[in-house]
Amino acid sequence: TKFWQMLGRGTRLCKDLFGPGEHKQNFFVFDFCQNLEFFSQNPATSDGSSSEPLSSRLFKGRLEMIAALDQRQKYGMQASEPPLKGIGHLTEEQLRVETAELLRARVAAMNIDNFVVRPRRRFVEKYVEAKAWKQLSDEDHAELGHRIANLPSQQADEDEEAKRFDMLVLRTQLSILQAKPEFASLKQKIQAIASALEDQVAIPAIKAEIVLISAVAGDEWWGDVTVPMLETVRRRLRALVKLIPKGQKKVVYTDFEDELGETNMVDLPQVTAGLNMSKFKEKARQFLKAHESHLSLQRLRRNQSLTAADLSELERMLIEAGGTQPLIEEAKEKSQGLGLFIRSLVGLDREAAMQAFSELLKGSTATPDQIEFIELIVQELTLNGVMEPDRLFQSPFTDINSQGPIGVFPTAKVTSLVDILSEIRHRAVA
Repeated sequence: TKFWQMLGRGTRLCKDLFGPGEHKQNFFVFDFCQNLEFFSQNPATSDGSSSEPLSSRLFKGRLEMIAALDQRQKYGMQASEPPLKGIGHLTEEQLRVETAELLRARVAAMNIDNFVVRPRRRFVEKYVEAKAWKQLSDEDHAELGHRIANLPSQQADEDEEAKRFDMLVLRTQLSILQAKPEFASLKQKIQAIASALEDQVAIPAIKAEIVLISAVAGDEWWGDVTVPMLETVRRRLRALVKLIPKGQKKVVYTDFEDELGETNMVDLPQVTAGLNMSKFKEKARQFLKAHESHLSLQRLRRNQSLTAADLSELERMLIEAGGTQPLIEEAKEKSQGLGLFIRSLVGLDREAAMQAFSELLKGSTATPDQIEFIELIVQELTLNGVMEPDRLFQSPFTDINSQGPIGVFPTAKVTSLVDILSEIRHRAVA
């Protein structure tokens, strides 16, 4: 009744609707829920301009990867996988089998009593069988892509961020298998996500994968990257992507092909070649980590005041790490000092951070909330090197008490907290 009532709205006459003497002749039905199919109505239709669902694109992309892997196996082009310490990897043959099973499971979860699925029941029942996936012909690929991929499945959909990361990695895998030029841009997007995850190392789930995350964020890992290596990254990091703070790192996903026109040389005199702060910070972090025993670096990490000679030595280390003078000057300006910039890369020594707050708790019995509050501050300093006082009034500190430090410590000790943080910052400046 409601269906026909809604259609009845459109059948009402309306004179001069499109101008004098131009009466209403037709109307449009915007059917988002496939009511017309359900009630067996077949009016003239036109497809909307909405993009294909992500689940369908993932299905077709994985189907495309199976075809590419089959082609490589046919011509004996399978990659020999290098051993990866502590990371693990698949073979291309294993990847092909597991990807096929992933798609088969989605087909198996399609409800053949669903009125959308029912007309294609024959195809669904065919590809529910595992044997149908062992060797796919061109006809099989066509059937799966055109008749199965867009059907609804009752398989539980995972979080959107994880699925978008799946799509990004899948496009990167296909760019390797099909030798597409978009590999470089896709690589940078995955590195950006890995770098964003590195910044959240205090989260236990991310810390457990930090070896892999750091490897992906750098350039060396990508030198001999293979499709199975990327699959390992997808499986182990997909659930972590949602942990990136939305306001801190905005990762933009795209899924379209670039069209290149004529190329022209443009002279940009104000831009230094390779002036990439993100890459510079990553190289500097790795270099400083390898030279963490250096006296000036130890003084910075242990919260000891720096001398002019220390600052000169630290600047020399940055140049040795591959930095240029313009990059170093930019880093100084953004971080308000060279010492603060380097401290943000290497963090503060945990023992030094604990020592800085030891006087605060001395002579009194600390409550569990106070101990937890100080522990959170120490974790922040260990990771980021310095901490602004207003950070004390944000999560996770307000998770302990909605008023932040004011609800946990007496007023005098809140003032001491701020003074200690200011002193830690000051010692990194000069």
